Amino acid sequence: MKKIYRVIFTFTFLFCLFIKLNPATAEPVSEPPYAKWGKIAVEKTIQRYPQSDVIDYLHIGREQKSLTVSIEKFKLWLRVKDGSREFGVFVNVEFDPRTDKYLGISYTETDR
Repeated sequence: MKKIYRVIFTFTFLFCLFIKLNPATAEPVSEPPYAKWGKIAVEKTIQRYPQSDVIDYLHIGREQKSLTVSIEKFKLWLRVKDGSREFGVFVNVEFDPRTDKYLGISYTETDR
């Protein structure tokens, strides 16, 4: 009986030692630079179209309008909650790239 406890203890000790020496570590995931503006685009679009759900999201790119204004461009695909219609909305979020300050937003609906 004493031998069984010794085997269990040894196995547990070795297992714990192995776990300590080989921890499973995940690589930290960093957000892309447009993530902040994408969140704003989705939030503001939901406010503007409260009867619709955002079902798809595409980052189109960034455009430098001037030294003090950049535009982050997105296309969101929306579905009316009753399922009667789907449509796209091009969303342009304007911000100051020097201060990272939100300046405004514009929307253009599309059927494609």
